Amino acid sequence: MPTTLTAFADVTTSDSALRRFLHGLPGVDAVGLEARAAALGTRSIKTTAKAYAIDLAISMIDLTTLEGADTPGKVRALAAKAVHPDPTDRTTPTTAAVCVYPDMVATAKAALNGADVKIASVATAFPAGRAALPVKLADTRDAVAAGADEIDMVIDRGAFLAGRYLETYELIKAVKDACVREDGTAARLKVIFETGELSTYDNIRRASWIGMLAGADFIKTSTGKVGVNATPANTLLMLEAVRDFKEQTGIQIGVKPAGGIRTTKDAIKFLVLVNETVGEDWLTNEWFRFGASSLLNDLLMQRQKLSTGRYSGPDYVTVD
Repeated sequence: MPTTLTAFADVTTSDSALRRFLHGLPGVDAVGLEARAAALGTRSIKTTAKAYAIDLAISMIDLTTLEGADTPGKVRALAAKAVHPDPTDRTTPTTAAVCVYPDMVATAKAALNGADVKIASVATAFPAGRAALPVKLADTRDAVAAGADEIDMVIDRGAFLAGRYLETYELIKAVKDACVREDGTAARLKVIFETGELSTYDNIRRASWIGMLAGADFIKTSTGKVGVNATPANTLLMLEAVRDFKEQTGIQIGVKPAGGIRTTKDAIKFLVLVNETVGEDWLTNEWFRFGASSLLNDLLMQRQKLSTGRYSGPDYVTVD
């Protein structure tokens, strides 16, 4: 199928046109959505499949530190863990990326030293997004210039909730343009909706379509900084959105649930959602990620248990 947005060319010509399109999307059956997400979460995974799922989940993690107290030493330690999550077992996959604030990108790049781990950086006045557009774009350009392979931006939830959909779309487009490097290559763009603040599933579906129409490479649930972050239901809804978008345009968009995914059992539930909703094309870190800081340790402990038959416990993994 050719990749094209031609069919949606008129949708973003005006605020009223975009509003008509978004409010014309099918309403979300909240009960049905939550029931399907819950049902898929009950699927049992056998030992061989579990070992595969654990390694796949490790390879999909954006290993993250986004604290005001971050230091260069902490970022270097995180980068080392991303490359060798279990120093006692070099068959353990690397994580997909290390995710840091823009001022730590250069430190992460130096620490990774060419390893096959991406550098992701939050930008656009993360996590609140309360800054003027020039500040958001400068934030993005600084991160890209420092070596970020990926940018995780936040939308202006205030603008979206006030119904200023075209403004939200244009912000994403502007950040997408700011991801382009001087040599013409570009950092991939992940668009964070902060689903816990969007109130309704219909709003999550609308935000997903705005992000995809504006050129997002990934749509992402959350910053991890609010009370409600990634859930099976809101992730299922976003997976359905990228599936429908690919069917209509031929363009594949990734999904990143973030925040609140802490255990191997949680991660496997999300992988089942991916497999059953969008299929194997998305079962790679090119198209699905976990935004997580504590998930990796549980995956490593479960991996060690499958390998040795013994549960090592948290004393046998590093504390991030």
